[in-house]
Amino acid sequence: MAVRVRQNSYIQQPVVPEQQHPSKKQNSHKKKKLITAKEKLIYIAFIVLVAVFAVSILHKQSSIQQTTMEIQQIESEIAKTEEKNADLKVQVSELSTYERIWEKAKALGLTLNEKNVKVVPGE
Repeated sequence: MAVRVRQNSYIQQPVVPEQQHPSKKQNSHKKKKLITAKEKLIYIAFIVLVAVFAVSILHKQSSIQQTTMEIQQIESEIAKTEEKNADLKVQVSELSTYERIWEKAKALGLTLNEKNVKVVPGE
């Protein structure tokens, strides 16, 4: 009987880091640069554009708010004027009653003379 013995003959060799050629080092340096100049320019342009839009929106909002305030002031002035007009109409109706006019005429010494009254036909 023969016994077979299996032998593994693996030889480990030490791992030696590869030495790069000097031109390859420069290439790897260029690859490390993540953002190019064009990308930076695009980012800056985008930020400026967003800032301009934000400022213009804020300006428009402030002008809308100012106009709204002016409208409210004018509406309040209109309401006050309408109230004064209503009060004045009430005063006119009170002061123009027939009895009041007759009392004022008597106080001034005026009398009613039917001979001096002329009747004008209505239109």
